[in-house]
Amino acid sequence: MPIQKPRTLSGFMELLPQKQVLFDAMVEKLRRTYSLYGFSPLDTPVIEASEILLTKSGGETEKQIYRFTKGDSDLSLRFDLTVPLAKYVALHYNDLAFPFRRFQIGKVYRGERAQRGRFREFYQADIDVIGDGALDILNDAEMPAIIYRAFTSLGLERFVIRVNNRKLLNGFYAMLGWDHRAGDIMRVVDKMEKIGPEKVGLMLCDDLGLDEDSVGEIQEFMAIKGSNAQVLGALENYRGRNEVFDQGLDELQAVCRYLVDFGVPETHFAIDLSIARGLDYYTGTVYETQLLDYPEIGSPCSGGRYDNLAAYYTEKQLPGVGISIGLTRLFYVLDEQGLLNPDALTAPAEVLVLPMTEDLAPAVALATRLREAGIAAQLYHEPKKFKQKLSYADKLGVPFVALLGEDELAAGKVALKDMTAGTQQLLTPEEAVVHINVTLAARRGARPIREK
Repeated sequence: MPIQKPRTLSGFMELLPQKQVLFDAMVEKLRRTYSLYGFSPLDTPVIEASEILLTKSGGETEKQIYRFTKGDSDLSLRFDLTVPLAKYVALHYNDLAFPFRRFQIGKVYRGERAQRGRFREFYQADIDVIGDGALDILNDAEMPAIIYRAFTSLGLERFVIRVNNRKLLNGFYAMLGWDHRAGDIMRVVDKMEKIGPEKVGLMLCDDLGLDEDSVGEIQEFMAIKGSNAQVLGALENYRGRNEVFDQGLDELQAVCRYLVDFGVPETHFAIDLSIARGLDYYTGTVYETQLLDYPEIGSPCSGGRYDNLAAYYTEKQLPGVGISIGLTRLFYVLDEQGLLNPDALTAPAEVLVLPMTEDLAPAVALATRLREAGIAAQLYHEPKKFKQKLSYADKLGVPFVALLGEDELAAGKVALKDMTAGTQQLLTPEEAVVHINVTLAARRGARPIREK
Protein backbone atom coordinates (compact mmCIF):
# COMPACT_ATOMS: atom_id res chain seq x y z
CA MET A 1 0.00 0.00 0.00
CA PRO A 2 1.56 3.34 -1.05
CA ILE A 3 2.26 5.90 1.66
CA GLN A 4 -0.11 8.84 1.48
CA LYS A 5 1.66 12.17 1.75
CA PRO A 6 0.25 13.98 4.81
CA ARG A 7 -1.25 17.40 4.16
CA THR A 8 -3.61 19.92 5.71
CA LEU A 9 -6.37 21.40 3.58
CA SER A 10 -5.91 25.00 2.51
CA GLY A 11 -7.75 27.39 4.82
CA PHE A 12 -7.47 25.14 7.90
CA MET A 13 -5.02 25.99 10.66
CA GLU A 14 -2.95 23.48 12.61
CA LEU A 15 -0.61 24.67 15.34
CA LEU A 16 2.48 23.20 16.92
CA PRO A 17 2.10 22.54 20.67
CA GLN A 18 3.80 25.73 21.91
CA LYS A 19 1.56 27.96 19.80
CA GLN A 20 -1.51 25.91 20.67
CA VAL A 21 -0.83 26.75 24.33
CA LEU A 22 -0.80 30.47 23.47
CA PHE A 23 -4.00 30.11 21.46
CA ASP A 24 -5.67 28.32 24.36
CA ALA A 25 -4.43 31.04 26.71
CA MET A 26 -6.19 33.62 24.55
CA VAL A 27 -9.38 31.55 24.70
CA GLU A 28 -9.14 31.33 28.49
CA LYS A 29 -8.59 35.10 28.81
CA LEU A 30 -11.74 35.69 26.77
CA ARG A 31 -13.74 33.17 28.82
CA ARG A 32 -12.73 34.94 32.03
CA THR A 33 -13.53 38.39 30.63
CA TYR A 34 -16.94 37.35 29.32
CA SER A 35 -17.74 35.68 32.63
CA LEU A 36 -16.88 38.90 34.50
CA TYR A 37 -19.82 40.56 32.75
CA GLY A 38 -22.33 37.87 33.66
CA PHE A 39 -22.41 35.85 30.44
CA SER A 40 -23.25 32.13 30.50
CA PRO A 41 -21.32 29.63 28.34
CA LEU A 42 -23.15 27.98 25.46
CA ASP A 43 -22.29 25.36 22.84
CA THR A 44 -24.57 24.80 19.84
CA PRO A 45 -24.18 22.04 17.18
CA VAL A 46 -21.65 22.52 14.40
CA ILE A 47 -24.13 20.93 11.95
CA GLU A 48 -27.68 22.23 11.55
CA ALA A 49 -30.52 21.65 9.13
CA SER A 50 -29.89 23.90 6.11
CA GLU A 51 -33.34 25.46 6.43
CA ILE A 52 -32.40 26.66 9.93
CA LEU A 53 -29.14 28.32 8.88
CA LEU A 54 -30.38 29.79 5.62
CA THR A 55 -33.45 31.57 6.96
CA LYS A 56 -31.85 34.99 6.67
CA SER A 57 -28.20 34.74 5.76
CA GLY A 58 -27.86 37.77 3.51
CA GLY A 59 -24.84 39.03 1.56
CA GLU A 60 -22.49 36.39 0.24
CA THR A 61 -23.10 33.90 3.03
CA GLU A 62 -25.35 31.52 1.13
CA LYS A 63 -22.69 31.13 -1.57
CA GLN A 64 -20.03 30.35 1.02
CA ILE A 65 -21.89 27.90 3.22
CA TYR A 66 -20.75 24.26 3.38
CA ARG A 67 -23.90 22.31 2.50
CA PHE A 68 -24.31 18.57 2.02
CA THR A 69 -26.84 15.76 2.19
CA LYS A 70 -26.83 12.67 4.39
CA GLY A 71 -29.59 10.32 3.38
CA ASP A 72 -32.70 12.47 3.10
CA SER A 73 -31.30 15.24 5.32
CA ASP A 74 -30.19 18.61 3.91
CA LEU A 75 -27.44 19.75 6.29
CA SER A 76 -25.01 22.64 6.61
CA LEU A 77 -22.03 23.58 8.74
CA ARG A 78 -22.70 26.72 10.79
CA PHE A 79 -21.18 29.84 9.20
CA ASP A 80 -21.44 31.93 12.37
CA LEU A 81 -22.64 31.57 15.96
CA THR A 82 -25.41 34.18 15.83
CA VAL A 83 -27.99 32.40 13.67
CA PRO A 84 -27.74 29.18 15.74
CA LEU A 85 -28.15 31.37 18.83
CA ALA A 86 -31.40 32.82 17.49
CA LYS A 87 -32.69 29.28 16.92
CA TYR A 88 -31.55 28.23 20.39
CA VAL A 89 -33.33 31.10 22.13
CA ALA A 90 -36.55 30.53 20.19
CA LEU A 91 -36.42 26.81 20.96
CA HIS A 92 -35.68 27.19 24.68
CA TYR A 93 -37.59 30.43 25.29
CA ASN A 94 -39.63 29.05 28.19
CA ASP A 95 -36.52 27.79 30.01
CA LEU A 96 -34.40 30.94 29.76
CA ALA A 97 -34.25 34.11 31.88
CA PHE A 98 -34.19 37.38 29.94
CA PRO A 99 -32.19 39.28 29.08
CA PHE A 100 -30.30 36.14 28.09
CA ARG A 101 -26.56 36.74 28.09
CA ARG A 102 -24.36 34.08 26.55
CA PHE A 103 -20.83 33.65 25.30
CA GLN A 104 -19.70 30.99 22.90
CA ILE A 105 -16.25 30.14 21.58
CA GLY A 106 -16.29 27.60 18.78
CA LYS A 107 -15.48 26.73 15.18
CA VAL A 108 -17.45 27.99 12.19
CA TYR A 109 -17.06 27.22 8.49
CA ARG A 110 -17.11 29.32 5.33
CA GLY A 111 -16.27 28.09 1.87
CA GLU A 112 -14.50 31.25 0.76
CA ARG A 113 -11.17 31.45 -1.01
CA ALA A 114 -8.39 30.83 1.49
CA GLN A 115 -5.90 33.69 1.67
CA ARG A 116 -3.62 35.48 4.12
CA GLY A 117 -5.40 35.70 7.44
CA ARG A 118 -8.69 34.26 6.12
CA PHE A 119 -9.66 30.68 6.85
CA ARG A 120 -12.37 28.21 5.92
CA GLU A 121 -12.45 26.75 9.41
CA PHE A 122 -11.92 29.20 12.22
CA TYR A 123 -12.80 29.98 15.81
CA GLN A 124 -15.17 32.76 16.73
CA ALA A 125 -15.49 34.11 20.27
CA ASP A 126 -18.96 35.66 20.62
CA ILE A 127 -20.99 37.48 23.23
CA ASP A 128 -24.68 38.28 22.75
CA VAL A 129 -27.52 39.68 24.82
CA ILE A 130 -31.08 38.74 23.82
CA GLY A 131 -34.05 40.66 25.19
CA ASP A 132 -37.68 39.65 25.53
CA GLY A 133 -39.74 42.22 23.64
CA ALA A 134 -37.21 45.04 24.10
CA LEU A 135 -33.51 45.55 24.80
CA ASP A 136 -32.11 48.75 26.25
CA ILE A 137 -29.51 50.74 24.31
CA LEU A 138 -27.15 50.38 27.29
CA ASN A 139 -26.42 46.86 26.03
CA ASP A 140 -25.21 48.29 22.71
CA ALA A 141 -22.62 50.32 24.60
CA GLU A 142 -21.56 47.46 26.88
CA MET A 143 -20.50 45.28 23.93
CA PRO A 144 -17.50 47.40 22.82
CA ALA A 145 -16.69 48.05 26.48
CA ILE A 146 -16.29 44.29 26.96
CA ILE A 147 -14.15 44.03 23.85
CA TYR A 148 -11.95 46.85 25.16
CA ARG A 149 -11.37 44.87 28.37
CA ALA A 150 -10.91 41.61 26.47
CA PHE A 151 -8.32 43.01 24.07
CA THR A 152 -6.34 44.74 26.81
CA SER A 153 -6.38 41.54 28.89
CA LEU A 154 -4.82 39.74 25.92
CA GLY A 155 -2.04 42.34 25.81
CA LEU A 156 -3.31 44.49 22.94
CA GLU A 157 -3.21 48.27 23.30
CA ARG A 158 -3.05 49.70 19.77
CA PHE A 159 -6.62 49.25 18.55
CA VAL A 160 -9.79 51.28 18.00
CA ILE A 161 -13.43 50.12 18.03
CA ARG A 162 -15.32 51.87 15.24
CA VAL A 163 -19.03 52.45 15.82
CA ASN A 164 -21.98 53.36 13.58
CA ASN A 165 -25.76 52.87 13.41
CA ARG A 166 -27.70 51.35 10.51
CA LYS A 167 -30.84 53.30 11.38
CA LEU A 168 -28.80 56.43 10.81
CA LEU A 169 -27.78 55.10 7.39
CA ASN A 170 -31.27 53.86 6.48
CA GLY A 171 -32.69 57.24 7.37
CA PHE A 172 -30.04 59.07 5.38
CA TYR A 173 -30.64 56.97 2.25
CA ALA A 174 -34.38 57.53 2.69
CA MET A 175 -33.73 61.28 2.62
CA LEU A 176 -32.14 60.78 -0.79
CA GLY A 177 -35.06 58.65 -2.01
CA TRP A 178 -33.04 55.43 -2.09
CA ASP A 179 -34.49 53.65 0.94
CA HIS A 180 -35.54 50.74 -1.31
CA ARG A 181 -31.85 50.12 -2.12
CA ALA A 182 -30.46 50.92 1.34
CA GLY A 183 -29.15 47.40 2.02
CA ASP A 184 -27.39 47.24 -1.36
CA ILE A 185 -25.88 50.69 -0.85
CA MET A 186 -24.59 49.73 2.60
CA ARG A 187 -22.87 46.64 1.24
CA VAL A 188 -21.10 48.76 -1.37
CA VAL A 189 -20.17 51.56 1.04
CA ASP A 190 -18.89 48.94 3.50
CA LYS A 191 -16.11 48.29 0.97
CA MET A 192 -14.90 51.91 1.23
CA GLU A 193 -11.76 51.10 3.19
CA LYS A 194 -10.77 48.23 0.89
CA ILE A 195 -11.35 49.84 -2.53
CA GLY A 196 -11.54 53.57 -1.84
CA PRO A 197 -14.24 56.22 -2.40
CA GLU A 198 -13.70 56.50 -6.17
CA LYS A 199 -14.44 52.82 -6.86
CA VAL A 200 -17.32 52.88 -4.39
CA GLY A 201 -18.78 55.82 -6.33
CA LEU A 202 -18.47 53.91 -9.60
CA MET A 203 -20.17 50.86 -8.11
CA LEU A 204 -23.02 52.99 -6.77
CA CYS A 205 -23.56 54.49 -10.23
CA ASP A 206 -22.87 51.51 -12.50
CA ASP A 207 -24.10 48.61 -10.37
CA LEU A 208 -26.93 50.19 -8.38
CA GLY A 209 -28.01 52.93 -10.77
CA LEU A 210 -27.70 55.88 -8.39
CA ASP A 211 -27.53 59.34 -9.93
CA GLU A 212 -24.42 61.47 -9.55
CA ASP A 213 -26.05 63.91 -7.11
CA SER A 214 -27.00 61.09 -4.76
CA VAL A 215 -23.53 59.55 -4.99
CA GLY A 216 -22.01 62.95 -4.23
CA GLU A 217 -24.19 63.40 -1.14
CA ILE A 218 -23.34 59.88 0.05
CA GLN A 219 -19.63 60.50 -0.33
CA GLU A 220 -19.91 63.86 1.42
CA PHE A 221 -21.78 62.18 4.29
CA MET A 222 -19.19 59.40 4.55
CA ALA A 223 -16.39 61.99 4.58
CA ILE A 224 -17.55 63.44 7.92
CA LYS A 225 -14.53 62.99 10.19
CA GLY A 226 -13.09 64.32 13.43
CA SER A 227 -13.51 63.60 17.09
CA ASN A 228 -16.66 61.81 18.21
CA ALA A 229 -18.11 65.11 19.41
CA GLN A 230 -17.33 66.76 16.05
CA VAL A 231 -18.94 63.93 14.07
CA LEU A 232 -22.06 63.97 16.25
CA GLY A 233 -22.21 67.75 15.85
CA ALA A 234 -22.03 67.44 12.06
CA LEU A 235 -24.78 64.79 12.08
CA GLU A 236 -27.07 67.17 13.97
CA ASN A 237 -27.29 69.19 10.73
CA TYR A 238 -29.33 66.33 9.24
CA ARG A 239 -31.74 66.04 12.19
CA GLY A 240 -35.43 66.60 11.57
CA ARG A 241 -35.48 65.35 7.98
CA ASN A 242 -36.18 61.68 8.72
CA GLU A 243 -37.57 59.96 11.82
CA VAL A 244 -35.44 56.81 11.43
CA PHE A 245 -32.30 58.92 11.03
CA ASP A 246 -33.12 60.84 14.20
CA GLN A 247 -33.64 57.61 16.13
CA GLY A 248 -30.30 56.26 14.89
CA LEU A 249 -28.55 59.49 15.87
CA ASP A 250 -30.07 59.35 19.36
CA GLU A 251 -28.84 55.75 19.76
CA LEU A 252 -25.36 56.61 18.51
CA GLN A 253 -25.14 59.52 20.96
CA ALA A 254 -26.24 57.25 23.81
CA VAL A 255 -23.68 54.57 22.92
CA CYS A 256 -20.85 57.10 22.85
CA ARG A 257 -21.95 58.58 26.17
CA TYR A 258 -22.23 55.21 27.90
CA LEU A 259 -18.90 54.02 26.51
CA VAL A 260 -17.19 56.81 28.42
CA ASP A 261 -19.13 55.78 31.54
CA PHE A 262 -17.96 52.18 31.04
CA GLY A 263 -14.37 53.43 31.19
CA VAL A 264 -13.44 53.11 27.51
CA PRO A 265 -11.04 55.96 26.60
CA GLU A 266 -11.94 57.98 23.50
CA THR A 267 -8.61 56.95 22.02
CA HIS A 268 -10.11 53.46 21.63
CA PHE A 269 -13.50 54.10 20.03
CA ALA A 270 -14.54 56.28 17.12
CA ILE A 271 -17.65 56.95 15.03
CA ASP A 272 -17.13 55.77 11.46
CA LEU A 273 -20.06 56.40 9.10
CA SER A 274 -18.77 54.01 6.43
CA ILE A 275 -19.37 50.94 8.62
CA ALA A 276 -22.57 49.03 7.85
CA ARG A 277 -21.63 45.32 8.13
CA GLY A 278 -22.44 43.03 5.22
CA LEU A 279 -25.10 40.88 6.89
CA ASP A 280 -28.71 42.02 6.45
CA TYR A 281 -29.81 41.08 9.95
CA TYR A 282 -28.13 44.08 11.60
CA THR A 283 -30.69 46.79 12.35
CA GLY A 284 -29.04 49.36 14.64
CA THR A 285 -25.64 49.82 16.26
CA VAL A 286 -22.76 48.18 14.37
CA TYR A 287 -19.10 47.76 15.32
CA GLU A 288 -15.77 46.96 13.75
CA THR A 289 -12.38 46.81 15.45
CA GLN A 290 -9.14 47.86 13.82
CA LEU A 291 -5.58 47.08 14.88
CA LEU A 292 -3.96 50.46 14.31
CA ASP A 293 -0.60 49.12 13.21
CA TYR A 294 -2.11 46.55 10.82
CA PRO A 295 -5.14 48.17 9.11
CA GLU A 296 -4.64 46.02 6.03
CA ILE A 297 -5.92 42.90 7.77
CA GLY A 298 -9.40 44.33 8.30
CA SER A 299 -11.54 43.86 11.38
CA PRO A 300 -10.74 40.93 13.72
CA CYS A 301 -13.80 41.82 15.81
CA SER A 302 -17.22 43.05 14.67
CA GLY A 303 -20.94 42.85 15.38
CA GLY A 304 -24.02 44.89 16.13
CA ARG A 305 -27.72 45.08 16.98
CA TYR A 306 -30.25 42.75 15.38
CA ASP A 307 -33.94 43.15 16.18
CA ASN A 308 -35.62 40.65 13.86
CA LEU A 309 -33.33 37.64 13.48
CA ALA A 310 -35.37 35.30 15.68
CA ALA A 311 -38.57 36.16 13.78
CA TYR A 312 -37.84 33.21 11.46
CA TYR A 313 -38.19 30.81 14.38
CA THR A 314 -40.82 32.41 16.60
CA GLU A 315 -43.49 35.12 16.62
CA LYS A 316 -42.01 36.54 19.82
CA GLN A 317 -39.97 39.71 19.55
CA LEU A 318 -36.43 38.80 20.65
CA PRO A 319 -34.05 41.68 19.88
CA GLY A 320 -30.36 41.12 20.42
CA VAL A 321 -26.95 42.71 20.23
CA GLY A 322 -23.63 40.94 19.99
CA ILE A 323 -20.04 41.09 18.96
CA SER A 324 -17.68 38.44 17.61
CA ILE A 325 -13.91 38.06 17.62
CA GLY A 326 -12.43 36.17 14.68
CA LEU A 327 -10.01 34.40 16.98
CA THR A 328 -8.15 32.28 14.40
CA ARG A 329 -7.59 35.26 12.16
CA LEU A 330 -6.45 37.43 15.04
CA PHE A 331 -4.01 34.77 16.25
CA TYR A 332 -2.62 34.29 12.74
CA VAL A 333 -1.91 38.00 12.31
CA LEU A 334 -0.34 38.34 15.75
CA ASP A 335 1.89 35.35 15.08
CA GLU A 336 2.85 36.68 11.65
CA GLN A 337 3.81 40.04 13.15
CA GLY A 338 5.85 38.44 15.96
CA LEU A 339 3.52 39.71 18.69
CA LEU A 340 3.03 36.44 20.58
CA ASN A 341 4.66 36.79 23.98
CA PRO A 342 7.94 34.79 24.07
CA ASP A 343 7.99 34.99 27.88
CA ALA A 344 4.67 33.21 28.33
CA LEU A 345 4.86 29.63 29.56
CA THR A 346 4.13 27.23 26.70
CA ALA A 347 5.82 24.02 27.89
CA PRO A 348 3.55 21.07 28.72
CA ALA A 349 5.28 20.82 32.12
CA GLU A 350 6.99 23.22 34.48
CA VAL A 351 9.28 20.56 35.89
CA LEU A 352 10.76 17.47 34.26
CA VAL A 353 11.50 14.88 36.96
CA LEU A 354 14.50 12.70 36.05
CA PRO A 355 15.04 9.61 38.22
CA MET A 356 18.73 8.66 38.23
CA THR A 357 18.35 5.35 40.07
CA GLU A 358 16.63 2.04 39.40
CA ASP A 359 14.09 2.70 42.15
CA LEU A 360 11.43 4.96 40.61
CA ALA A 361 9.29 5.33 43.73
CA PRO A 362 11.03 8.52 45.01
CA ALA A 363 10.65 10.18 41.59
CA VAL A 364 6.97 9.23 41.43
CA ALA A 365 6.49 10.61 44.93
CA LEU A 366 8.26 13.89 44.00
CA ALA A 367 6.17 14.32 40.85
CA THR A 368 3.00 13.71 42.87
CA ARG A 369 4.10 16.21 45.50
CA LEU A 370 4.78 18.87 42.86
CA ARG A 371 1.38 18.33 41.25
CA GLU A 372 -0.38 18.58 44.59
CA ALA A 373 1.33 21.95 45.00
CA GLY A 374 -0.13 23.06 41.65
CA ILE A 375 3.08 22.61 39.68
CA ALA A 376 2.83 20.81 36.33
CA ALA A 377 5.29 17.92 36.47
CA GLN A 378 6.28 15.28 33.94
CA LEU A 379 8.07 12.09 34.95
CA TYR A 380 10.68 11.09 32.34
CA HIS A 381 12.21 7.60 32.46
CA GLU A 382 13.04 6.77 28.87
CA PRO A 383 16.23 4.79 28.09
CA LYS A 384 18.14 7.82 26.83
CA LYS A 385 21.49 9.36 27.65
CA PHE A 386 21.50 12.16 30.22
CA LYS A 387 22.37 14.77 27.60
CA GLN A 388 19.41 13.65 25.46
CA LYS A 389 17.09 13.98 28.44
CA LEU A 390 18.19 17.57 29.02
CA SER A 391 17.84 18.24 25.30
CA TYR A 392 14.26 16.95 25.48
CA ALA A 393 13.47 19.40 28.30
CA ASP A 394 15.15 22.22 26.44
CA LYS A 395 13.25 21.55 23.19
CA LEU A 396 9.94 21.60 25.05
CA GLY A 397 10.92 24.74 26.93
CA VAL A 398 10.48 23.11 30.36
CA PRO A 399 11.79 25.68 32.88
CA PHE A 400 13.13 23.23 35.50
CA VAL A 401 14.59 19.73 35.65
CA ALA A 402 14.53 17.87 38.97
CA LEU A 403 17.34 15.31 39.31
CA LEU A 404 17.05 12.46 41.80
CA GLY A 405 20.26 10.45 42.17
CA GLU A 406 21.74 8.43 45.03
CA ASP A 407 23.30 11.50 46.70
CA GLU A 408 20.08 13.53 46.50
CA LEU A 409 18.01 10.66 47.90
CA ALA A 410 20.46 10.14 50.75
CA ALA A 411 20.23 13.82 51.66
CA GLY A 412 16.43 13.91 51.27
CA LYS A 413 16.81 16.61 48.67
CA VAL A 414 16.47 17.21 44.91
CA ALA A 415 18.93 18.81 42.47
CA LEU A 416 16.84 21.49 40.77
CA LYS A 417 18.28 22.73 37.49
CA ASP A 418 17.02 26.06 36.11
CA MET A 419 17.07 25.51 32.33
CA THR A 420 16.87 29.22 31.56
CA ALA A 421 19.58 30.47 33.92
CA GLY A 422 21.71 27.33 33.65
CA THR A 423 22.10 27.16 37.43
CA GLN A 424 21.50 24.21 39.76
CA GLN A 425 20.55 24.08 43.47
CA LEU A 426 20.24 21.30 46.04
CA LEU A 427 16.89 21.84 47.77
CA THR A 428 14.37 19.99 49.88
CA PRO A 429 11.11 19.22 48.06
CA GLU A 430 9.40 21.98 50.08
CA GLU A 431 12.11 24.49 49.13
CA ALA A 432 11.87 23.38 45.51
CA VAL A 433 8.11 24.04 45.47
CA VAL A 434 8.60 27.56 46.84
CA HIS A 435 11.47 28.33 44.46
CA ILE A 436 9.58 27.10 41.39
CA ASN A 437 6.42 29.03 42.29
CA VAL A 438 8.31 32.26 42.96
CA THR A 439 10.42 31.98 39.80
CA LEU A 440 7.48 31.19 37.53
CA ALA A 441 4.91 33.58 39.04
CA ALA A 442 5.44 36.33 36.44
CA ARG A 443 5.52 33.94 33.48
CA ARG A 444 2.37 32.16 34.60
CA GLY A 445 0.49 35.45 34.59
CA ALA A 446 2.01 36.71 31.36
CA ARG A 447 -0.38 37.92 28.68
CA PRO A 448 -0.29 35.82 25.48
CA ILE A 449 0.37 38.96 23.38
CA ARG A 450 3.14 41.50 23.74
CA GLU A 451 2.98 44.50 21.42
CA LYS A 452 6.30 45.91 20.28
